[in-house]
Amino acid sequence: MNRIERDGEGFVIPAALLAEAFKMTEDDVRLAMRDGTLTSLCEAGEGEDAGRWRLTFRHADRACRFTLDATGAILTTSRFPVRSTPRASP
Repeated sequence: MNRIERDGEGFVIPAALLAEAFKMTEDDVRLAMRDGTLTSLCEAGEGEDAGRWRLTFRHADRACRFTLDATGAILTTSRFPVRSTPRASP
């Protein structure tokens, strides 16, 4: 899978892509997104990076980042450890 679908101003990420990145099932990915334990950040490139996007997903102590071109083609993928942050109480 080398493309992420564009949906207006956002993107549609296949659950299978995140499941592979985080070594989870697709159902676990959907559940983690619903309960807020898998989060995302979308950043638009500026200057020489204009037309590129960076999508970063975090779950527990891991992150996965996709860099895309304007068509949604995946240019790079990286996975790395991150500091786990405790969730605030409701």
